[in-house]
Amino acid sequence: MEQKLQSFFKSGLLDSYIIGTTSVAESLEVEHYIDNYPEVKSEYERLQDNLEILAKADALEAPKGILDNVFKAIETPLEKNVVALNPKKQTPWYSIAASAAAILFAVTSIYFYNQNQILQNESLIVDAEIDDLRSDIENNNSKLDDLSRMLLKLNNPDSRKYLLSGNERAKDLKTVAYINPVEKTSMIDVVELPQLPPEKCYQIWAEVNNRMINLGILDEKDRKLQSIPYVEDALALSISIEPKGGSETFADEENAVAEISLKDN
Repeated sequence: MEQKLQSFFKSGLLDSYIIGTTSVAESLEVEHYIDNYPEVKSEYERLQDNLEILAKADALEAPKGILDNVFKAIETPLEKNVVALNPKKQTPWYSIAASAAAILFAVTSIYFYNQNQILQNESLIVDAEIDDLRSDIENNNSKLDDLSRMLLKLNNPDSRKYLLSGNERAKDLKTVAYINPVEKTSMIDVVELPQLPPEKCYQIWAEVNNRMINLGILDEKDRKLQSIPYVEDALALSISIEPKGGSETFADEENAVAEISLKDN
């Protein structure tokens, strides 16, 4: 199922569907995935929200009534001033019209200049949002690739599964180790780790020829499938409680809270 979803996301059909460039058959396929897979529906809704920033309006129009307001503002004062200067001489109507046109041109030029500045600022914001959107898509694809590789390792017939359950000191502890001796890979799934005091931590070990090899610290906050070092000819795995930061050596077996033998599996 995960591989099928990964193939669908990689196909780019969902992105094409969002912007309306899919064929009828492709649209039906995308709608089938949206209706039947919650992951696809969630991604579709997220892309819709992000792409709303691209829905900018058409070209701006000058506010209605601006021409009437300009004529009202200049008509009476202009005529009174001309008459006062030369009472016997009437100002030609085309002079008044030319003055009005010049003022109108100046007003509208300033208005559209301001609007252009606003649009330029919005364009910069849109470009930044598009970059973020592309980054989100790349991150999602990367996560899907990682998940796919993990699933391939888990589904490999050579992988062996080991369940480590806690003893009396950590009854709720539960982790699952996956070891592939053919590909020489090891992974561990931290399912549940009981909370420890701040000065303590969990540490995982591999036993080889009566010697304990440090495989790293397990953090209760990092509950996910993760890789651990592969140890050739390991006889057992153990989890112990150690001082914060971990120990260089497995000093005390009483600190062990979980262990499992690997030689009989």
